[in-house]
Amino acid sequence: MQTRKLGRTGPQVAQLGLGLMGMSDLYGPADRGESLATIRAAMDAGVSLLDTGDFYGMGHNEMLLGEALAAGGRDGVQISVKFGALRDPAGNWAGIDTRPVALKNFAAYSLKRLGVEHIDIYRPARLDPNVPIEDTVGAIAELVQAGRVRHIGLSEVGSETLRRAHAVHPIADLQIEYSLISRGIENGILQTCRELGIGITAYGVLSRGLISGHWSKQREGEADFRGLASPRFQGENLDRNLALVEKLRAIAGELGVSVAQVAIAWVAAQGEDIVPLVGARTRVRLEEALASTRVKLSPSDLARLEQAVPPGAASGGRYDAHSTAVLDSENS
Repeated sequence: MQTRKLGRTGPQVAQLGLGLMGMSDLYGPADRGESLATIRAAMDAGVSLLDTGDFYGMGHNEMLLGEALAAGGRDGVQISVKFGALRDPAGNWAGIDTRPVALKNFAAYSLKRLGVEHIDIYRPARLDPNVPIEDTVGAIAELVQAGRVRHIGLSEVGSETLRRAHAVHPIADLQIEYSLISRGIENGILQTCRELGIGITAYGVLSRGLISGHWSKQREGEADFRGLASPRFQGENLDRNLALVEKLRAIAGELGVSVAQVAIAWVAAQGEDIVPLVGARTRVRLEEALASTRVKLSPSDLARLEQAVPPGAASGGRYDAHSTAVLDSENS
């Protein structure tokens, strides 16, 4: 497993990271034993960046990761934690809170659930419109000084917010959606990150499974986040997007790899400052994703993929209208 550095000031991590959200939330039931086995298999394979959030399953995801770390140790593992998203007892979203007093409380609970002395990368899940980013980053910087946090990250913010935050304390990386069919980052945000020396941890590299090669029309309307709230998985949007997947399947077949592998490899090929995060929930899907690190796309391969799925080709937004309205990365 090769490594990449997250920005000028961030840690050196494996070239592929593991996002744990689906093991606790939003994508339907997950098998606890298989989740733990998948996390451990990832660590054994050299995956060193493990991404979680304190609101994934309302603490369940952090406790799951804490159990995996207790069994396998955390040597060489970099833990990335998102905070600030509020939930009610029914699991509904209830806003965002990144006030200094709140985030220090969130961090204390995360450290306890994870069973660790420090968090490697700590980041607000979204921009809080009621709290200046300078206040949020300044409070995390105090946790850095106290040894509770090693690096500061951000998630789904635009260029202006990146500049303001970076002026307070160096930002290691921006976590943001990036895939063959989600390329908004290329309209200024990626350029700003490179100017400032901020790395990218790219989530949604398979667009929540849509371009994994494993999704089908028969799964439309499944009772999870995708079927109920994601426009890309609904109606005519789904038909058009699955047609794009078939174009990818043809290219992947010629290369002797799977659709998922070529999609992950495309993200990785966009720059050494980008680390794809995969949301594998099983060891089978993890093995498929790990094999993407051995896929080398030539300039002609990249050109063919660009022709098959050009920017703007996806039908439907990556989030619904309400969620998009509060994304600083979409509206700045």
